[in-house]
Amino acid sequence: MNNNLKVIILAAGQGTRMKSKVPKVLHKVLDKTMLDYVIDASLKAGAKDICCVVGHKSMLVKKMIGDRVKYALQKEQLGTGHAVKQAEDFIGDEGSVMVLCGDTPLVKAETIEKIASYHAECGNGATVVSFVKDEPFGYGRIIRDENGGFLKIVEQKDGSESELAVKEVNSGVYVFEAKALKKALSELNCGNAQGEYYLTDVPELIVKDGGKAGVFTADDEMEFLGVNSKLDLSVVTKALVKRINEKHMLNGVTITNPENTYIGQDVVIEADTLILPGTVLEGKTSIGTDCVIGPNTQIVSSEIKDGVNIKMSVLMNCRVDNYTTVGPFAYLRPGANVGEHVRIGDFVEIKNSNIDDGTKVSHLTYVGDSDVGKNVNFGCGTVTANYDGVNKYRTTINDNAFIGCNTNLVAPVTVGEGAVTAAGSTINKDVPAHALSIARKRQVNIDDWTDKK
Repeated sequence: MNNNLKVIILAAGQGTRMKSKVPKVLHKVLDKTMLDYVIDASLKAGAKDICCVVGHKSMLVKKMIGDRVKYALQKEQLGTGHAVKQAEDFIGDEGSVMVLCGDTPLVKAETIEKIASYHAECGNGATVVSFVKDEPFGYGRIIRDENGGFLKIVEQKDGSESELAVKEVNSGVYVFEAKALKKALSELNCGNAQGEYYLTDVPELIVKDGGKAGVFTADDEMEFLGVNSKLDLSVVTKALVKRINEKHMLNGVTITNPENTYIGQDVVIEADTLILPGTVLEGKTSIGTDCVIGPNTQIVSSEIKDGVNIKMSVLMNCRVDNYTTVGPFAYLRPGANVGEHVRIGDFVEIKNSNIDDGTKVSHLTYVGDSDVGKNVNFGCGTVTANYDGVNKYRTTINDNAFIGCNTNLVAPVTVGEGAVTAAGSTINKDVPAHALSIARKRQVNIDDWTDKK
């Protein structure tokens, strides 16, 4: 594509029809905001630079999106032309500038590339992206001359009866040559039904100034579907779920119920893995081959190696190595690093801990801030007590140790290699290698106690 292409993304609107305190472009589709999708597509398409025009709750938008883009502020919402004008310093005097909408999360990088290439090949000063819609009410209409060339864009409220009968509509996406765009923006006026500065007037102004305008007709109108309500949000979410799941299935992943499986755009899954219903995969998650994930499992930004089986569990910012089983009903929190051939069973919680190969944490156990060696066995009900109310401390359990059920390990504490803790013990001192540690009060039986009571 054009290596000098800059992208302006319109993201200033409040989105009153969303009926939300959250700015419209920050509403999420799957695991990312709508604006993130548009930025990602632009970057993937090779955009040289990106500027988001922000307005409503601009500081919140900047905080969410971060510094990977530049920003321009539209203090008053005076139309799309006024919004682009706020980015004049960004536009500069050379190269091409594409304008995208921050509420169109389905736009693809390859489509952006095609539009930019068309614009450059045609030598246009302005290129308008259109599509044909059977029911075009509410859209600006593309009006062509007798030779089929671009003439102007007419908004719904400003069109004549014959103009409104046209079914070719404006997508809201444009490419301009920077110098021509800046000149046209200086000539915009608000003499229309909305009393706003329309960006739709810019291509016509460029033509009147001797420039050339063309129309790129898109194949898939869904890519340019703007989200204006929570209903629209559900429509684009469904479309994106279908697009992503189809990609994975074509790459060899088995998804038994695609309509009930939600996979983020950045998730990577190797072939021959099985994804069961109710699974939600988010963030920068990667999953190896021959895994079984689900049902009813959520994995966020985690690395899952080959042959792993995860059932009805939640994993967040963690790593699970080959041939390990997790769940059901396990919770792996950030910093959990689990080795190979490990068993993490039901109602087990792991946090900020390293679990080495062959270890079994079968049920009803909390392991936090711990370093656990190879082939350790945890009895049920074990707790690593890592917090004294002020500071957190680590527990170390060396290879081949056996932790009896209902053991409390009060950190900082170390259990030596091959050591055993007796069931029901509270361990607050280091246990030597190969020792048996018993830390509980001797049992006392009182005869006939219930009869006397």
